[in-house]
Amino acid sequence: MQTQVLPYMRELVKGGNKISLLTFEPAPFSKYGQEEARLREVLDSQKIEWHWLPYHKRFSVLATAWDVVQGARFVWRKLRTDEIEILHARVHVPALMAALARKFSGKKPKLLFDIRGFMLEEYTDAGVWPEGGWLYRVGKRIERWLMEQSDGFVVLTEAAREILFPESKPTGFDRQGRPVEVIPCCVDLSRFEKVSDEYRDQMRTRLGVEDRKVLAYVGSFGGWYLSDEMMDFFSVARDLDPKTFVMILTQRDTAKVVQGLKDRGFEESDFVVDSVGPESVPDYLSAADVSVSFIKPCYSKLSSSPTKLAEYLACGLPIISNTKIGDVDALIQDNGVGVLITDLTVQGYIEALDKGEHLGGLREHCKTVGRNEFDLQSVGGGRYRRLYERLSERVVHK
Repeated sequence: MQTQVLPYMRELVKGGNKISLLTFEPAPFSKYGQEEARLREVLDSQKIEWHWLPYHKRFSVLATAWDVVQGARFVWRKLRTDEIEILHARVHVPALMAALARKFSGKKPKLLFDIRGFMLEEYTDAGVWPEGGWLYRVGKRIERWLMEQSDGFVVLTEAAREILFPESKPTGFDRQGRPVEVIPCCVDLSRFEKVSDEYRDQMRTRLGVEDRKVLAYVGSFGGWYLSDEMMDFFSVARDLDPKTFVMILTQRDTAKVVQGLKDRGFEESDFVVDSVGPESVPDYLSAADVSVSFIKPCYSKLSSSPTKLAEYLACGLPIISNTKIGDVDALIQDNGVGVLITDLTVQGYIEALDKGEHLGGLREHCKTVGRNEFDLQSVGGGRYRRLYERLSERVVHK
């Protein structure tokens, strides 16, 4: 919520919109009165009205169904008491809550389906649901209904737009005249203003890597992320240049990541693995030379916009990535900000690292591309505000 929800909400408030936010939190969250009070105070100061309901996890399908009913009930009550013009639903389950609440309400605000990713395909690609199984089939029926009910859409990538709404690329509207926006995962560039040559030198001295090539990775390991391939890539980089230093910033399983590096012969002086908050990411990345992003290439990831890419570019880092992930191929090829790996083998890694040697001097260019593609205010906030304006102008007949 802190990096990919609230920043957009604040941008919408700047556009004169009054925001009421509903989130689902783990049930024990209610025990942390001070934390809840602190967050509520912050949101109140930003003119964001915040409500939350408990999130349930046991008995997955039944728990989700229960949360949908409770969420729809809350939204239905809110529609009775408040003048709401737009129900902005982020991903499928909240969209179902909003659609059900509106269906049984006398008021008919517009429904904005912020699709984000191909959720159902993510479950099948990850092996959580069998492709063609009853959960997938029911989910697709619900998804089709939500697409019919919605009045506007957000997707993360042009690749997703091409699959779902190809006719909207030249006009910004689908066949039914509903607005469609492509809004990638953006970052607040003010967080990265400190990143300069002087600051970079300070951080490299602090980390003891003044004369070393630093490869950086931010994000999770396991799941969609090709952890073993990344470890192998780092190992090949060290074989080519023994002074290579690896920087990994991840929120979970740091001990497992450390062990993975040691198993490949890395000494503790050859890497840093840390769990840091968003505010510290620019500090660490400012010391790096090249960034890395390996994600499982599958159908659902055509809709993916990794936030780490925006952070890398904001810090002036060229990107080494595998192909077929959202709009990453076009981002790197069209803007010349990195290297694409098509062959996840030792030879493929050697070729990518060789090409990476020629990416020096791109720091300012990478920052410019990051600003043009992923700036929270001009790209993310601007497109959301435009979408809200278009929805407010549209007459809905349901």
